[in-house]
Amino acid sequence: MKREDLAIFDSQAVRDGLSYADCIEAIRDVMQALSAGTTRQLLRTMISLGTGRTFAQMPGALGDHDMFGTKTISVFADPLSPGLRRHRGLVVLFEPYEGRPVAVCDAEEITHIRTAAATAVATDALARKDARTLLIVGTGGQAHTHLKALPLVRDFTRIVIWGRAPAKVDALVEQYAHLGAERAGDLETAAREADVICTLTTASEPVLFGDWVQPGTHVNLVGSSGPGPVEVDSALVAKSRYIADSTASARDAAAEFLVARDAGIVTDGHILAEIGDVLLGRVAGRTGDQDITLYKSLGHAVQDLAAAAHLYRSSHR
Repeated sequence: MKREDLAIFDSQAVRDGLSYADCIEAIRDVMQALSAGTTRQLLRTMISLGTGRTFAQMPGALGDHDMFGTKTISVFADPLSPGLRRHRGLVVLFEPYEGRPVAVCDAEEITHIRTAAATAVATDALARKDARTLLIVGTGGQAHTHLKALPLVRDFTRIVIWGRAPAKVDALVEQYAHLGAERAGDLETAAREADVICTLTTASEPVLFGDWVQPGTHVNLVGSSGPGPVEVDSALVAKSRYIADSTASARDAAAEFLVARDAGIVTDGHILAEIGDVLLGRVAGRTGDQDITLYKSLGHAVQDLAAAAHLYRSSHR
């Protein structure tokens, strides 16, 4: 491939070229840059195309003299898997010297990997060092990617999976038996026993409740990425040290936080910090082993661009 050629990375090429370990480091760096103010991005714009159908645009730049571009994506209900959504689209990457487009990447696969990598970064920063029990709530694509990413940052000795469809839970347990995966008996019991909880659902009403989550637990809220659907109740939001990937985005689109704020349970100040602030050492994410920490993942253009830039640069070494 010539340097001036446009590189095309389909889903298989993304999987082959973007390891979870490398993506975790790329996301760790870019989230610090986001909080330091050296990246640029706009809040995502979304056009509703009817029930279960959204078209979204996410532009950003990794820096004034670094890669820039956009993710253009459709978020449609999957007719083959009711209750699940597919994120289909492209990440288009431009180089900073002549403004040339240099890469087009499958956005769905980048989204899968970088979302799990971001959760891993937050878990590494916020979970107790001795966290050993992981609870995965949900059985979709993000369950798979989180099961690949999270064991890279903690030595889990027990991984428990819960979902509404027993057959999908059993399939995940079988596929990840090498990690010691097991099926949750019931969600409340599993939540009470977990050190780290990841909610990866399409739920519109809470499936996880504050009364269930014990002191010392770290929770990652990943499934809801816009106002409306919530995965947890306001009690959990209120009792946690609430860390956002982006404060501005959380105040605009973090459904669980918005519900608690609109009910007068919390204020805007309840957002303690961005994960980048924690990584930069500006704010303590966890102050002790009894803290309940919560990371709200909404996803950002700079995450997609950082993942795409690493993929592109690795292919040109």
